[in-house]
Amino acid sequence: MIKKWCISAFAVLTLAIAVRAQRGYGGPARMWWDGGLDTIFAREDEFENATGFLAVLNVTPVIRTKGHPFFEPLGTNGRACVTCHQPANSMSVAAATVRERWTATEGKDPLFAAVDGSNCPDLPQADAKSHSLLLDRGLFRIPISWPPKNVEPDFQIEVVRDPTGCNLSAKYGFKSTNTISVFRRPRITANLRYVVSGEAGQVFMADGREPTLRSQAISAILGHQEASAQPADKQLLQIVDFETQIYAAQVADKRGGLLTDPDSPLLLGPENLLEGRFGSLDGGAATAEKVFERWRDSESVPREFIQRDFRDAAGRGASIFYGKSFGAPGGVMRTCASCHASGTERWINIGSTEQEEDKALPLFKITCSTGRVVYVNDPGRALISGKCADAGAIVLQQFRGLSARAPYFANGSAATLSDVVEFYDKRFKIGLSSQEKNDLALFLSLL
Repeated sequence: MIKKWCISAFAVLTLAIAVRAQRGYGGPARMWWDGGLDTIFAREDEFENATGFLAVLNVTPVIRTKGHPFFEPLGTNGRACVTCHQPANSMSVAAATVRERWTATEGKDPLFAAVDGSNCPDLPQADAKSHSLLLDRGLFRIPISWPPKNVEPDFQIEVVRDPTGCNLSAKYGFKSTNTISVFRRPRITANLRYVVSGEAGQVFMADGREPTLRSQAISAILGHQEASAQPADKQLLQIVDFETQIYAAQVADKRGGLLTDPDSPLLLGPENLLEGRFGSLDGGAATAEKVFERWRDSESVPREFIQRDFRDAAGRGASIFYGKSFGAPGGVMRTCASCHASGTERWINIGSTEQEEDKALPLFKITCSTGRVVYVNDPGRALISGKCADAGAIVLQQFRGLSARAPYFANGSAATLSDVVEFYDKRFKIGLSSQEKNDLALFLSLL
């Protein structure tokens, strides 16, 4: 069992100074980026989080945010792309950050726009309860037309439970607008090179409804920013260019120190992502041995020093991620890496959308033409394909910058990485020991 270590405020400050000194500059990092802010997006910056520090690497040396369409509001509600894709949160947004913004702005930040920042637009917008899913889980409302265009669904859908009130709303509900409201976490706009170049092809959003980053940007600006017209081609090109040259990953741990020293594994930190070193998390047991061999072979840290225990645990966690096999649906043997390599973004039902006991989320009954009945909190890909086989299937997220963007799963149902590991262990009957669970969660926190 990894020891529980107490880190003093002085030790954390010392680590912060070391992280920034390693990059060659100082000064506080901006923890919240408002739309329309006139500032500089530096080549690299670090942001503190619960377990250490995240770094965001901008390949373009310097970007002036004023007038840049990623940072500038293009719609009518004051939001910009950066509003929901914050650098400090690994180019996504964490629930803890959302709560801080609610307190700081008394709920008036554009982040809480009624269109999707509340459980339903017809609720009292000044009431925090109307934004409970965003505040508690970092979830935004995603209205999706049903049935999909040019598709004959092979199932029927019924609203069983509607805690937000939006699916049964007279104005926004399913029966009045032919729209299903689901609630999802924003995906990170970093490391997208590994998505765009993936062998599986490009699929974006949790249900894979967007074929390109360009189409995704158009939909987001028209929907989330409530723009009256599609952005200009030049603006779309700027957004896509920006999103495909941003890299984000953890660079320091409050227990283990810097993760990007010369003797650190060629798996960690944004520079290694930029250079293509294990950026996709591909590989098997041999990869687990290779990516942490530097830490195992290094004598820079004495065996009795606490950091050595940390490194040993991280290496064991990597071995589990790459080498621990378990039975997946269909009887296929899988590992964590075989599904979470960044070039394999495809929809799969891992069971995270089938939690009937989760009273905070809607519950839908799907009745297939075959007679099969499925209960899901989010129909996922099935809302786009119209196929019963896709019910509950979600496009898997990349495993980078996890420590900066809790909670986890598309519906935010896992509060911590330990909860993620526990869910997978039970769902797939992996049989991890307590030590293995701790080691795997630790490994994930370093990515």
